[in-house]
Amino acid sequence: MKILVCISHVPDTTSKINFVNGDSEFDTNGVQYVINPNDEFGLTRAIWLQEQQGAVVTVVNVGGPETEPTLRKALAIGANEAIRINTNPTDGFFVAKQLAEVIKTGGYDLIIAGKESLDYNGGMVPGMIAGILGYNFVNSCVGLTIEGTNVTANREIDGGKEIVSTTLPLIIGSQKGLVEEKDLRIPNMRGIMTARTKVITVLEPIAANVNTKSVQFEKPAPKSAVKLIAADQIDELINLLHNEAKVI
Repeated sequence: MKILVCISHVPDTTSKINFVNGDSEFDTNGVQYVINPNDEFGLTRAIWLQEQQGAVVTVVNVGGPETEPTLRKALAIGANEAIRINTNPTDGFFVAKQLAEVIKTGGYDLIIAGKESLDYNGGMVPGMIAGILGYNFVNSCVGLTIEGTNVTANREIDGGKEIVSTTLPLIIGSQKGLVEEKDLRIPNMRGIMTARTKVITVLEPIAANVNTKSVQFEKPAPKSAVKLIAADQIDELINLLHNEAKVI
């Protein structure tokens, strides 16, 4: 079985976020980048299938040379191969077109992509790839069992989980639950050294429309000051909750 895991290169959640050029561009200075968490859950599940069923795991990223350390980490975790599509990931449809081309030419059985990336939270790419290729698609996937070409998948829905059966080739949108945080792999020294020697295949992008453009970014408004009410001032608390906060 051939598995392709789509990897997004996203800012660490602890990074301080700023914008430049009239708040039209993200300021990358001093920002640490990591594997998108939803993608990392998917990568870990792929490594399990590698260990249990002898699957070959390839990771792919749409981005410039600056994303290669993230791909190296994926290789250190256990991926067999890595591909970088040498272009700026401008919008969801453009990224989906690039990934669909890799999938089509690579003959992958299972494609795992995080249900959304941590930076833009668009949640579009996995479904778009499935639409372009006509593949089966399970989003918000939190469970996966594969026997031959038959697949049983659990997906998270409002108020519970849904169990579906389908067949390969399949695209899933991965998230926490597909594996738990405690199961995520930390690269060991052997994995890190091996990853340094592996070749990252660089592909040039295919022509595709860019349908959306970020015009401006805006940070959330700062939280207002906290008002402290003495424990014996219940009437004042009720008055503030009713007339100022308007929550009762």
